[in-house]
Amino acid sequence: MDQELTIYNSLSRQKEIFEPLNEGVVGMYVCGPTVYSDVHLGNCRTFVSFDVIFRYLMHLGYKVRYVRNITDVGHLVGDADSGAEGKIEKAARLMKLEPMEVVQMYTNGFHEMMSIFNTKSPSIEPRATGHIIEQIEMVQAIIDNGFGYIKNGSVYFDTLKFNAANKNVYGKLSGRVVEELISESRDNLKNQDEKNHPSDFAIWIKADPSHLMRWNSPWSVGFPGWHLECSAMSTKYLGTTFDIHGGGTDLKFPHHENEIAQNHGACKCSPAKYWLHTNMLLMNGRKMSKSDGNTITPTQLFTGDSPHVSKGYSPMVVRFFMLQSHYRSTLDLTDEALKAAEGGYRRLMEANKILQGLSSSNTGTGGNLDQEINGLIDQMHLQMSDDFNTPKTLARMFELVTKVNGLKAGHLSIDEVQKSTLDRLKSTFQAFIFDILGLTNELSGANENGENLVDDLMAIILDLRKAARTNKDWGTSDKIRDSLKELAIQVKDDKDGTTTWTKN
Repeated sequence: MDQELTIYNSLSRQKEIFEPLNEGVVGMYVCGPTVYSDVHLGNCRTFVSFDVIFRYLMHLGYKVRYVRNITDVGHLVGDADSGAEGKIEKAARLMKLEPMEVVQMYTNGFHEMMSIFNTKSPSIEPRATGHIIEQIEMVQAIIDNGFGYIKNGSVYFDTLKFNAANKNVYGKLSGRVVEELISESRDNLKNQDEKNHPSDFAIWIKADPSHLMRWNSPWSVGFPGWHLECSAMSTKYLGTTFDIHGGGTDLKFPHHENEIAQNHGACKCSPAKYWLHTNMLLMNGRKMSKSDGNTITPTQLFTGDSPHVSKGYSPMVVRFFMLQSHYRSTLDLTDEALKAAEGGYRRLMEANKILQGLSSSNTGTGGNLDQEINGLIDQMHLQMSDDFNTPKTLARMFELVTKVNGLKAGHLSIDEVQKSTLDRLKSTFQAFIFDILGLTNELSGANENGENLVDDLMAIILDLRKAARTNKDWGTSDKIRDSLKELAIQVKDDKDGTTTWTKN
């Protein structure tokens, strides 16, 4: 943790030096999916971004408790908070399933997709339905503190009263003011006559007789509001105030804004010190939309079964593509950009294979090249510590790729590099690829620890080919080469007698 880390805090709208509440320990909460359908690509981008953040915090030496919830109740259609049908209940009704069948099916699918993208599992993954008691207790605390009121069995958060008692809290994250929320309120659908003000929001909702997901409470048989679950679960597992709260930029309002109000209303404290938000994923320069056909699922992206791509792209190419843009920037998904990412990903992996194979036997006392390599390694750490800037980090890594390829081709001399520098480059380069950026080597079968089963098998095959060539058994040698070519594996015999291979 010698490296100073700066983070862009959405709450202050500026970069701040990261100072955890407890030295050496980080608590991070990220809003997870509402499991009523397959996870969409925009969500995948958010969770990949926070996976890198999680990985880098651990790389810096922090002990991280990463909490990412599963929303399985309370998220109503249209993001309303009164009178509308729940997203999970609607899916259950259309599919003629129990709500928990829908939840389990799409939770399983979400976990599978996160595994495909090689994201680490969170430390804790709580479900909203497993924390009804905690949510009821928080509603009661809000009422006891004078910021909640009961109408016909539902409980609403009193935004005007809260705003009067807590100046510059409600609206600070999103930049809205309560007066604007009269017209901007996203839940201006039904039961508005129950509210004291249109910007008030439900924290407990009385269930209609037809509602399938319902629990007893002091106020009615009903269910918690969508915003309440994250306040209750983050508090339970990370404390009343913790380090990092994250999610997509679309959650700033109303979800995160209402979370802040609820936490202040319940315990008179702010939930998180730093708020991080990922930006939108676009496609062909426009917002993804099912209604106009400008959309693609992760599976379609992998298989190529979509008019928006010319072929399928592997999960690691897609992950690499996502990392080429800063998490706070919009990311435009195009076929051309994916093709470029595929080339960049291959180049990175092949350079790492070459680098790990470089021998330190010819290293020297150092020189300008040695200084350049160490400088670029330092820059990699500096860029990642500057608000997790993956595109600039990758830019420095590709400068090192050029150096590695130059050493392999002989354009650069290995005797200008010290052994300690080469060892540092090997370990750092591999750590950034596999441990921090979370890539796996699909070209050689490497896992995230860099262990290459396919590389080992290829070494055996190439040894057999070398033995055949030594014995002038050209038939066997050519058969091995031609068979590999049919598998899109190209074998190259270098002038120094070494043989290398690449996957086309």
